[in-house]
Amino acid sequence: MNRRLFLCTASALLLAVLAGPFATAADDVVPGFDEAAAAGVPVLVHVTAPWCEVCQAQKPVVAKLVGSGDFASMKKFDVDFDSQKDALQQLRVQSQSTMVLFKNGKEIDRSVGVSDPAEIEAFLRKAL
Repeated sequence: MNRRLFLCTASALLLAVLAGPFATAADDVVPGFDEAAAAGVPVLVHVTAPWCEVCQAQKPVVAKLVGSGDFASMKKFDVDFDSQKDALQQLRVQSQSTMVLFKNGKEIDRSVGVSDPAEIEAFLRKAL
């Protein structure tokens, strides 16, 4: 019985890894993500909650950086921690104030709970 459970779990994990963070356009749980990833632009997925103090500190920093200067080509997608559970599951995110960074459609890094502007900028630079 344990062997069967292990094989089922391993198979499901392998399928999830091979499918990437978003399986198909039909499953586009973050609208617009697939198109941005296909275009090859750097992508930031920012998971926030309105009650999260760290998220509220991150938002103005991210807003100031993304879309201007060195980050002019970067696309940002917001995911609500409380209401977008499908996106959280596909991204394997377990906490609000999480930023997931993609380059050429592949996840390259993630950050949780960071609100220091210099650290956020350094994090985003990884996708350039």
